[in-house]
Amino acid sequence: MRVVGGQWRGYRLLAPRGTATRPTPERVREALFDILGPSIADARFLDLFAGSGAVGIEAASRGAATVVFVERNRKALECLRRNLDHVHYDARVLAGEAGPALDTLGREGAAFDVIYVDPPYAVTDKMPARIGRAVSALLAPGGTMIVEHADKSPPRDVAGLAKRMARRYGDTCLTLYEKGTDDG
Repeated sequence: MRVVGGQWRGYRLLAPRGTATRPTPERVREALFDILGPSIADARFLDLFAGSGAVGIEAASRGAATVVFVERNRKALECLRRNLDHVHYDARVLAGEAGPALDTLGREGAAFDVIYVDPPYAVTDKMPARIGRAVSALLAPGGTMIVEHADKSPPRDVAGLAKRMARRYGDTCLTLYEKGTDDG
């Protein structure tokens, strides 16, 4: 697995062995950042259910101002931290469940321009509404939330966010939502 674009293009990234995590394929990451385009530059980016951190590292490589990673799996966290060390990127990593991490970020008043949500495929369509509300609250006006999911498990809609598009890449799908701006 490699970084697809930006300043660390071609850097190899580690991924944990086993089936507990599922790294986002290079072609899906490339498509994601083609969709986001120049909006990634200087963006505040949250990589939720980060796994090895490939998506968040890709965002940083392409110019995101800050990236925060959330992951609970110990093996994935070890890979994530090693990958960050490899590219010499100092990022905030929250180790633990998504719900409490989102609560912490909310209490701190964090706001993100892009939130990437990549839960285990088995729970994407059953993700608690509480997580959706917390993500929506952390998304800045005009911000984008992207959910990676299996073709057969589309995510639930999230109150306050408009579904902008869904794209399929083999068995992997990306569904993009957008938060309206305050003035319109």
